[in-house]
This record gives sequence, C-alpha cells and structure tokens, in this order.
Amino acid sequence: MPSIRFGCKVNLYETNGMAQKFEESGYEVVDFSEKADVYVVNTCTVTSIADKKSRQFLRQAKSNHPDGIVVAVGCYVQVAKDEVSKIPEIDLCLGTNEKSNIVSIVENHLNDKIVAEDVFQNPEYSDFGTVTYTEKTRAVIKVQDGCDRFCSYCLIPYARGRVRSRKPESVISEVRDLAQKGFQEVVVTGIHIASYGKDFRKWIWAN
Repeated sequence: MPSIRFGCKVNLYETNGMAQKFEESGYEVVDFSEKADVYVVNTCTVTSIADKKSRQFLRQAKSNHPDGIVVAVGCYVQVAKDEVSKIPEIDLCLGTNEKSNIVSIVENHLNDKIVAEDVFQNPEYSDFGTVTYTEKTRAVIKVQDGCDRFCSYCLIPYARGRVRSRKPESVISEVRDLAQKGFQEVVVTGIHIASYGKDFRKWIWAN
C-alpha cells in the first residue's frame, strides 16, 4: 500500500497515521511508483493547483496498477465529492472524518464509491492514537482539527468541519511515547491551534 505525502502538516501527520494503520493490519507500505493492491492519496484543496495535483496523483496511481484499488481521501473529496466521484480512476472516496477508520472501510468496500460523511455531523475529534511522524529530529503531533471562522475566502471549515480538540490525556500519552523513543522536541500542529479546547471547555469547568 503506497501513500502520497503532500499538503499541510496536518495532512502529512494524517497520512503517516493512515500508513501506520495499514501496517498494523499487516499491509506493507511501499513507494508510490511500485505496484500495489491499494493506493491512498490524501488530497489537498487549499488552491486550484492542489486540486490539480491531487487529480494527477489519483490518475497516476491507477496507471501504476489498473487492478489496484485507488482511494481518494481528505479535503478535496470533502468539498468537491460530486466532482471527485466522476474521476474514473478512483474506486473509493473518503472525506476527512473517515481517515482513522480507513483500513476497515477499504476492506469492507463493495459497491459504494462515496463514503464522505457530512463533516459537520461529527462533533468529536478523530483520534489516530500514537503516530510517529517526524521532521528531521523533531516529532510532530496533531492536537486539533477544524475551524469556526468561516472566512469568505477559505474552504477549510467546509473541508475540515468545526473546531474539534484532541483530549488532553491522548496528547500527553503520545508525547510521553515520543519522549521514550528519544525525541527531545515535539511540534504541535492543527488547523486552528488557538481554538484548542474551545469545544470541551465547558466540560473541563464542570469537572
């Protein structure tokens, strides 16, 4: 199973997380140029160039192995699923909420091409658990997703949904795991980190 790594830090973290999920299920992650049974392209949609690049990777995957399953996942699918579903090379389209369950969705895939849920219907943070994603000597962890600002020029809320924060105990657990692996620096990333905790602040006050 090869995967394409491009887009923002959050995309890269989630791509690593999906690759890790496949490895934990017994799959081998290979270079994108190699023949594989499943190809996963974690798409980006910040610009028209990102959309074009996503389409190119998806078509390239099918040309690498016509019998392989090509999975489009992520932001481009979420905001343009009708458009993406018409790309003949794609076998399965997943939105931003389905990434942490990608292995079971792919393995259960039969006839449905679109599995992108309404991104506004999931109020909970989709937690990958511990993901080892590094930039040189630094480890990167994702703690937050979504944005509530709805700026007129930005697609992010429609691609990622509203603010959803990772539970503090999950963040602490991943940092401790990374420290045990020898990392001395951790970079915290998210879609709108300044909003971290906004969605469960009332819960924290009440407890």
